[in-house]
Parts: sequence; C-alpha cells; structure tokens
Amino acid sequence: MARSGFVRSATVVVSSVVFAAVGATHAVAEPAKTTSADPAAVRAALDKTVAAGAPGAFAVVRNHGGDSTGDQKIAVGKSDLGGTPMNAGWRFRVGSNTKMFTSVLVLRLAEQGRIDLDKPLREYLPAGTLPTGWDMTGRQVLQHRSGVYDHTNDLLEQAGEETTAAFEKRIRNTVYTPAELVALSVKHGQQFTPGSRYSYSNTNYALLGMAVENITGKSYAKNLSTQIIKPLNLRKTSYVVPKKTIAGAHVTGYLTNDDRTKPLLDSTEQNGSWVGSAGAVISSAADLDRFLAALMAGSSGGLVSDESLRQMTSTQPTPTANVSYGLGLREIKLSCGKVYGHGGIVQGYQTQSFATRDGKRTVVVFANASNNTSVTQGLTNTLEPAFCGTKPPAASKFRSADAGGARPGSTAPAVPVVDDTRF
Repeated sequence: MARSGFVRSATVVVSSVVFAAVGATHAVAEPAKTTSADPAAVRAALDKTVAAGAPGAFAVVRNHGGDSTGDQKIAVGKSDLGGTPMNAGWRFRVGSNTKMFTSVLVLRLAEQGRIDLDKPLREYLPAGTLPTGWDMTGRQVLQHRSGVYDHTNDLLEQAGEETTAAFEKRIRNTVYTPAELVALSVKHGQQFTPGSRYSYSNTNYALLGMAVENITGKSYAKNLSTQIIKPLNLRKTSYVVPKKTIAGAHVTGYLTNDDRTKPLLDSTEQNGSWVGSAGAVISSAADLDRFLAALMAGSSGGLVSDESLRQMTSTQPTPTANVSYGLGLREIKLSCGKVYGHGGIVQGYQTQSFATRDGKRTVVVFANASNNTSVTQGLTNTLEPAFCGTKPPAASKFRSADAGGARPGSTAPAVPVVDDTRF
C-alpha cells in the first residue's frame, strides 16, 4: 500500500516500557536480501496451485526504491469457471490481511495516547463486552496471546475449513454484530492465562475493531477510509459489511465442495460480518502493495511511526516452524531472510501479502479457491522464488504443533502452511 504519505497532527506517545511488557521477542532481523525473483519458479508454483484445484492464481512482485526492472506480474488459469483469464489487477476478498489494517488503526491510537497497549483492552471496549477479570492487554490481543476463544469455531463444522453446508447456513447471508461474535467466544471462557502462549483467534481482531469504534466514536469502515484508504489513494480497497457484493471488476471466488466429485461453489457474494475487522476487507494486489510499502516505510510512509513499526515487527514464536507473529504482522523465515505481512483465506479466496523489512520488495500472491490445503500450500510456495530468486528448497524435517504443518518426524516444505488455515 503505497508511498503517497501523509502527516498526522497528533502527538506521538509511545510507552517507554513497551518491549519489557511483551516478554522475550525475536530481535528484528536484517531484511531479506533483495535478489531478482525467479519468474520461471514463481510460475511453476502457481501452476501447481492451479493443478491442486484453484481455477487460477497470480503473483505480483514489486521492487521499491527506484529499481523496477525486476517487477513481475504473473497470472495463470482463470478468474472464473466461464473461462475469463485470471487478471492480477482485479479486486478480491483479502481475508485475514484485514488484520494488518486493523493493527495500523490501533497503533495509530496508541501513538496518540488514546489507548495504552499494556492495559487491559476491556477498558477501551463498551461496558460489558468482556467479563470482569478478563484483563488481557491490547498487546496480547494483537499478538494472539490473549486466551480468547475463536468464535469462528462455533460457526464452522470442522476444524480448519468450513463445510459448504455451514457456509450456506451461517455465513453467506447471516448478519452478525461484533458484540454477538464476542459473546459466542465468551461463552467458552478464557482458554489460557493471557501472555502464556500463542493461539490464533479471529475474535481478537473483532475486539480490536470494537475498541477502535468505541474510542473514536466512528465506525470501523469510516476509520479505515479516513485513516488508510483515502490518504494512500487505495482506489480498489473497501469495507462494505453487510453488503455481499464486490463492486467493479473482481475475481470470482470458489469454495471447494465437501464432496470433491461436485463442482466448486461460487462464494463470491457473501456477508463478511462473521469476521468483520478480522477478515472482511476487499482490495487488490496493487493496493496491498501500496499499503505494505507505506507501512514498511515507517514514519516516512505516513501510516505508523518508526517505533510502532518496530513493535509490529518484534515477533514471538508460533507452533509453526519458520513462522512468528508480532502486532498484526506475521514473520516468515525464507532462505534469504525474513519477510513480514499476513495471509488471508476467506471463502473462495486466498492471499499472501509480504514485504522485506526495508520495504524494498513486496509480493502479493493469490488464488481463487479455498477449503483445499493443497492450494494453500502451493500458493505459499511462491514466496521463496518471489523473494529469494530460487526454486523452493528441498523438503526439510521439522516439528509443528499446527494442524496445517507437518506431523512430528515427517517431511514438509520449508515454507509451511501457517496456522490460520481458514482466514
């Protein structure tokens, strides 16, 4: 997301005890070495993604800092089952890439002194949202270390992927309020002592969206528009909940049917209220590139201060090998270094959006099918050649507690499917 920066008039206020509060963190690593992408290897990974069951896929590689000679835009397959070629310029649902946008809104409030990330988030929510004694901090919520149950588990019928029956019954047309989503979660009680471990939960970011609204007195959509979309001129980015349609030219999304002998289910039109500020943004590859570039530029990018960016990229381990998590940003370790961004999977759409720490390269990869872990793995495997210019490394052995990773002692790709296999 782009380099057209803007200046905030609010005074920057950042806690002096910020790093002491987060516990042991990974040091911010040197950026991945900027080498030329390997277009043949990127295309091969995209072809495998399509062979695994996606109608189409694409990768957009952008180099920033004056050298665009290595930019790549590679599209394979179809944008719909009618045969329209895949178009890397069209809109799509970004799923959990939304969490990066939400995190930026929260960090901007922290800079203004309107929220203290090391105080209980409950203090910044409407009264009664969380029970008394639920004292997980805003930082722990951002890190997925809050102990808050993921409400989406109650809306789906199997771990990791929704069934097509659940999609039609509970997702496509049903409108949920954020408070209703949180109530689903609260029924299960706290899952563990806040800060003691990592557990990915979409409810965390539903809560953060509620906090943004409560603090500012404005809707999440309005905050997103005035603080990110308009200043960065993100012309294809929107948050239209509870509308079900995607305006303008867009890729058709398909949910893999429970019965693999049946055709893919067109899931393009759907109500995103069930994930809201955790996963309902609509965007494009160009806009995601613009946003990431501005974010990784820190103060000069106009989104967050350099200090806020350091906090966002200071990560802690997850159960998945080579993957860590900061404040709304995922860190993936590739052969040439570490990259930062997020992935997103929402019915019919899969996106991985990452950048080097210095912002010199951004990569957005996409496929228009979900509920298929082979598609997810194929798409994730494009990151290595896109950033490092090499073919995906040979399979390596590692242990992972993540359902999407390897079983102990088995082999798995060096860039594994990460923990949020749904969104």
